[in-house]
Amino acid sequence: MAEDVDSVRSSRKRKQRELTPLQRALALLVRREHSRKELTRKLAERGIEGEAASAAVDRLTGDGWQSDARFAEMLVRTRVANSQGPIRIRAELGSHGLDRDAIEAAMTASEGDWCQIARDLVRRRFGPEFVSDPAHRRKVADFLYRRGFDGETVRFVLHGGVPED
Repeated sequence: MAEDVDSVRSSRKRKQRELTPLQRALALLVRREHSRKELTRKLAERGIEGEAASAAVDRLTGDGWQSDARFAEMLVRTRVANSQGPIRIRAELGSHGLDRDAIEAAMTASEGDWCQIARDLVRRRFGPEFVSDPAHRRKVADFLYRRGFDGETVRFVLHGGVPED
């Protein structure tokens, strides 16, 4: 009797059918945008041959499902919203295999005022009052550099938003 129940249960289970490389790539893109490099790497990690992965990514790019430009704009928007600086954002875009033109186009499309973003970040992190203590100023500068802001922006924030002569 127990054997009959097990055989009925096993016959009711659906067989998991193997997804094609195109279906796997599309499943990844449905969750969020991916760069070509990242999508190809993830497919390879899932055991898909290099040629099949490239063909799937090429097809999705051709059909408009995958776009490096759209990926770059999304990444820039989210990183600006997280108060990261332009140097760090450019480096991350480069690590995703984007060329200089795509990086510059995405950075230009961003309407972020880097000085204002850095100033707001310092106010949130260290409070509204700016201390003139050199050790505290160094701590603020190090924090901004780690977040990816350039020296000009850091100096601008350290001098209270007044441009240097």
